[in-house]
Amino acid sequence: MTNTSQINVEKRGKTEALLKVKDISLSFTQYASGLRQTDLKVISNLSMEAYSGEILAVVGSSGSGKSLLAHAILGILPSNAKLSGAMEYDGHDLTQKKKEELRGKDIVLIPQSTTYLDPLMRISSQIIGSVDAKNADSRMKLQREIFRKYDLKPEVERMFPHELSGGMLRRVLVSTAVMRSSKIVIADEPTPGLDENNLNETLSYFKDMANRGYAVILITHDIEAALKISDKIAIFYAGTILEIANTDDFTGEGEKLRHPYTRALWNALPQNKFRAIKGHQPMQDEVLEGCFFYERCSTRNEVCSKCVPDLKICNGGMVRCNNVS
Repeated sequence: MTNTSQINVEKRGKTEALLKVKDISLSFTQYASGLRQTDLKVISNLSMEAYSGEILAVVGSSGSGKSLLAHAILGILPSNAKLSGAMEYDGHDLTQKKKEELRGKDIVLIPQSTTYLDPLMRISSQIIGSVDAKNADSRMKLQREIFRKYDLKPEVERMFPHELSGGMLRRVLVSTAVMRSSKIVIADEPTPGLDENNLNETLSYFKDMANRGYAVILITHDIEAALKISDKIAIFYAGTILEIANTDDFTGEGEKLRHPYTRALWNALPQNKFRAIKGHQPMQDEVLEGCFFYERCSTRNEVCSKCVPDLKICNGGMVRCNNVS
């Protein structure tokens, strides 16, 4: 597997990736009929890296398995999950034990749904968590500073989640990540159903986190929102990443983009003539021997039907395609 840290070397200098995901695959054991077990593969040979001070957007269609990538990084998969490949955090193996140690501290999740907040706990208790009496005053002071930053009034700390609006709840979730002084923030579909003002407000929080040195992984189906704030876009398709492109590559008719699916996504936007391609993503239970995009690709050849392309460096980005050199 090629090291993605070679992308944007000039920008990062000698900085190493804070999180490395290397060729991970994820499947779930399930019963097909009677006592016969089958494995449903949802992620295949996925690789990516996250850097401090940058936003990496993982963009893919809804229901394609992007959230499972977040759960794999956090170590919160169910018992019937099988995860292979490797992960590193800050230069060390990210084992299940290490994930449990870092979860909610160095690595935090901002979930898609605000129902992740405990409906029976006051907001302040959920943000501060359990602390020693000697640290309570300093933690409360920090929480109030964060509330002021995100325009949450002092009385919010005594409220319960059901007393807050959707926008306020999202700010509370962001405050929780900042309160933990985390290093990696994974935001899982944080913008669904938001109007333009609330969308831009929410995105600004993640940009602020990156400016403060966090590594932000933004998981979303909204490529337009991702392009507003991200440094790089990882295109998620059929359980893997087909391309990692710099946001500057999304211009014109997609001439700088490397994979035909990425160009199709870009050209399908309303401002880009709304040009769609035929077909649909493979179902998770389909057995595929070649390129996952083969059936929809206009440049496919015989080799594409027989082997899955490797993720390789190409023109300052990365691509999984046999027809790109």
